[in-house]
Amino acid sequence: MKKALLIVDVQNDFCPGGALAVKDGDKIVSVINGIMDKFDLIISSQDWHPQETVHFEKWPIHCVAGTAGAEFHPDLENNKIDLKLLKGTGNKDDGYSAFEATSASLTGFLHENNIESLYVCGLATDYCVKASAIDAVEQGFHTYVITDAIGAVNAQPGDDEKAIHEMYSKGCLLIESEEI
Repeated sequence: MKKALLIVDVQNDFCPGGALAVKDGDKIVSVINGIMDKFDLIISSQDWHPQETVHFEKWPIHCVAGTAGAEFHPDLENNKIDLKLLKGTGNKDDGYSAFEATSASLTGFLHENNIESLYVCGLATDYCVKASAIDAVEQGFHTYVITDAIGAVNAQPGDDEKAIHEMYSKGCLLIESEEI
């Protein structure tokens, strides 16, 4: 069974010092780098927002297209990524899920490459990871969330736990990196 890794939004603005930092968000980078060689394909998503978007009515300005904050974390081995997806590129979309990418069709790419299982990691558990993982299940992929390679914004205390419960209830399997 062919499997792919989906790295969701491991970008500077979601890591410590960034505009919408996830606590210890940078700590997942070494876990992700350590598992990349276990997959047939590696895909990433990046928030790539325009300067003005309705998305910023809900969130601080972050991951603006072409800025340092929108770039991958510098330690992420992004040279191993087979497909890089941009999302949230419109003035009226949030672009939480990698399946909403505007630069390419994630579903089409996975089907073209005979991927049956999708392993999801990245930032943030309670928004983009959750949306991407649930969409993967809905698209018919065996979906795993790598619990030691995710981090949450936790806008409200416990949002991370709620998101993990919701992903599990929708059919995502929970796994740690050492189990892959």
